[in-house]
Amino acid sequence: MEIGVIGAGSWGTSLAKLLAEKGFKVTLWVRREELRRSISQNHENTDYLPGVLLPESLQLTSELRNAVQGKEIIVLAVPSHVVGEVVASIKFFLERGTIIVNTAKGLSEGSLMRMSEVIKDRLGPDSSCKITVLSGPNHAEEVSRLVPTATVVASSDAAVAEKVQDIFITSYFRVYTNPDVIGVELGGALKNVIALAVGVCEGLNYGDNTKAALLTRGLAEITRLGVCLGAKQGTFSGLTGLGDLFVTCNSPHSRNRYVGIMLGKGHTLEEITSQMKMIAEGIKTTRVAYELSLQYDVKMPITKEVYKVLFHKKNPREAAANLIQRPRTHEMEEIVFQ
Repeated sequence: MEIGVIGAGSWGTSLAKLLAEKGFKVTLWVRREELRRSISQNHENTDYLPGVLLPESLQLTSELRNAVQGKEIIVLAVPSHVVGEVVASIKFFLERGTIIVNTAKGLSEGSLMRMSEVIKDRLGPDSSCKITVLSGPNHAEEVSRLVPTATVVASSDAAVAEKVQDIFITSYFRVYTNPDVIGVELGGALKNVIALAVGVCEGLNYGDNTKAALLTRGLAEITRLGVCLGAKQGTFSGLTGLGDLFVTCNSPHSRNRYVGIMLGKGHTLEEITSQMKMIAEGIKTTRVAYELSLQYDVKMPITKEVYKVLFHKKNPREAAANLIQRPRTHEMEEIVFQ
């Protein structure tokens, strides 16, 4: 089986390594030619995954056509804001019935669409491609070093999900399937917003009590919006909900948590992002999540305060005070007490 991996960031490189080591013929698309040459010479992606030796069997290209044409599986591992652009560029090279595995965790600004919706829209109504989502608490730095990890493949087609499950599963990378594409995508995207909030509170030197409150109430508002948009409530208790939320809010690998910490310490968003090599998806996702909460009239107080800190330069300490001083309510707001 031939597989194309689009995107040589940390996650794309890690997945390409995993698949090549399983014996698949894998071609990794590297956008920058100088990085492609460096990886080819050193068998290491020093820019995004330093210290990890890549298999010699891994093929590299800076031409999208070479990474896509003739491939049965295409893994999209590019930032969410360029997913539509990349799909529009590769759709004419795709084979009939190609399975697309999207790994980007985000929501589209403007259209407010999930990534699978963006892909479907860019492929067009006549496409025979099958779209799946790979998501979970999966830091590339750990997966590339064979650290035991669990993930989820989401698809409305059980047979397709199980095929992707078999392709990716290893002795250290356990893959589950889930038919709830909406819930899996929303859990993966919205947890980044809460990670920003947790980071802000760490930057303000608040403690474990604050973090626990944000994690718990953050999951509640993610679930509220998700169910409103058609997701299954149980999905948010799983790997792509609670699991991904936990790891993103606690891990030193988390870019969104880092951005929050720096905001809490008083740095501006422009200062922070100008010094980052990789993208913190939660920044753009916060804007979309806030717009969705207004459109569907869903209470998302944490998202609202993060939005104001990011885009209206609200003082982080004031935002935290607004959350703790909200009008009193029941913890389980959907329960009506008789």
